[in-house]
Amino acid sequence: MLVRLRSRRSWVICVAGIIAAGIFSRLVHTGWVILDKYLGDALYAAMVYGILRLKLRPTTSAPVAALAMAAIELFQLTGIPARLFASESLVVRLIARLMGTEFSVLDLAAYAVGIAGIHLVDRLQPRDPVTGQRN
Repeated sequence: MLVRLRSRRSWVICVAGIIAAGIFSRLVHTGWVILDKYLGDALYAAMVYGILRLKLRPTTSAPVAALAMAAIELFQLTGIPARLFASESLVVRLIARLMGTEFSVLDLAAYAVGIAGIHLVDRLQPRDPVTGQRN
């Protein structure tokens, strides 16, 4: 069954579902690193795509999401997120945790899978019979 992503509301619901799945993927441990670690990373990237998709077209959302995720991952190489994670402030530590503190090429691969997956679902949406456009 194909998910219908025709409206802004449907994208908001989709993003909320992705966030819920991402949290669930971090809370439930299977012992498989692909599910325990990289599924959450792929969902994180899909969430970014979904948020961008609220304002941008699919062909723009995918590269912008990929650039944003790569920038966040490369920012970890500066060591700043790791230093922020050592802060006494709970809010600063939470932000550092959300950004991540250690660079990984495998994270970049997971982001690519997440963006490609949601972009594929987005592109497979049926066209509007009147306008001929998707969404």
